[in-house]
Amino acid sequence: MLPKAEGVHYIDFFRDLHEAILFDWYLEIGSRKGDSFAPVRGKTIAVDPYFRLRRHVMNVKRTLLLCQTTSDEFFADDALGRLGIQLSFSFLDGMHLFEYLLRDFMNTEAHSRPDGVIAMHDCCPFTTAMTTRDLENLPRGAWTGDVWKLIPILRDYRPDLTIRVLDAAPTGLVLVSGLDPQNRVLQENYDDIIARFSDLDLDSFGPQRFGELFTFESTRAMIDSGFEPFRHLALDPALVSEPKRVST
Repeated sequence: MLPKAEGVHYIDFFRDLHEAILFDWYLEIGSRKGDSFAPVRGKTIAVDPYFRLRRHVMNVKRTLLLCQTTSDEFFADDALGRLGIQLSFSFLDGMHLFEYLLRDFMNTEAHSRPDGVIAMHDCCPFTTAMTTRDLENLPRGAWTGDVWKLIPILRDYRPDLTIRVLDAAPTGLVLVSGLDPQNRVLQENYDDIIARFSDLDLDSFGPQRFGELFTFESTRAMIDSGFEPFRHLALDPALVSEPKRVST
């Protein structure tokens, strides 16, 4: 039996987070429609190979960089390094295959502040059908692919990281902090990780075993706390807004 994330929807959670806290640099991988980065007020970089923006995403941002490319190509271009950008908060929601998310995490951490936070989406499937890697036969409704593997991968290879899993509907949010931009453990073990996890499916890993790797934290409680894990990243902590009530 897989645990199901039934808290505040992740878009609503992000809306209130960005209304409450002004980050310096925010990165988003997988930004097709722009719904999740539209509320951001700080300097923003959004990456997607096929943007289909459907709303006013500029909002009050001073800077918005739209990079219509794959995340691998984006990081290979080293725009972050050339601009000297250190990321405060990043949201990874790109290709739903674990090797892509693993590379996105490695590259994002390398350009993050040590006290920064990385959020990963879709790592908490509630059926095994939605975890398929078969791109020709995707299920109707939610498809998470096999990015659930990032939870055991980071638990095994990066025990130095702090991992918190929020019950953000529909498929959870994984918050990673305690970052070390100089750490190369994942890069050095990348081939071994791919070999170990590529042919592993959730049924073989064990749904119960997977569920025992984490306990959902309440999105509602985090909102009511004034977004405690993020407050230190506010450009002006004195201006952090009071938490708002959102529908669940």
